[in-house]
Amino acid sequence: MRSKNRKTMIIVLVIAFHLGLLTATTPVRGEETPPPETVVEEQQRSVIVKEQEREGTEGKAYYYAKRYQNRKTSSGARYNPRKLTAAHPDLPLGTKVKVVNLVNNRSVMVTINDRCRKHSFEFIDLSQAATRKLGVSGKGMTRVRIIPSEDE
Repeated sequence: MRSKNRKTMIIVLVIAFHLGLLTATTPVRGEETPPPETVVEEQQRSVIVKEQEREGTEGKAYYYAKRYQNRKTSSGARYNPRKLTAAHPDLPLGTKVKVVNLVNNRSVMVTINDRCRKHSFEFIDLSQAATRKLGVSGKGMTRVRIIPSEDE
């Protein structure tokens, strides 16, 4: 009986030794570092994105209908067509935005105080006062550049 236990013990030790050797010699996968050109490409991409943010994005501007006067906006304030405000689907509420009319190069600074539905294109809803300053009144829609203000 003792010889059986001894043989079993030796077999277990040999198997454990082999397993220990296998794990010790198998290389551990570390975090792969990207090749240098990938890092440079990512840095260039981030610079391009920052430049685009400074230049703004092109889109379409519409103006609020009269029926929204005195209704609550997403920010909680009541819509006043005589104030320079706007609605945008993504920009944070309270953000100051410069809107430039691409047709006549007029511009206006507005505050985002409401949300509007998302579109497949860049889009902003302007108050009637803002559309008058841009020279859009009566046209309904115009092409604009939307530039978020850096001094918030």
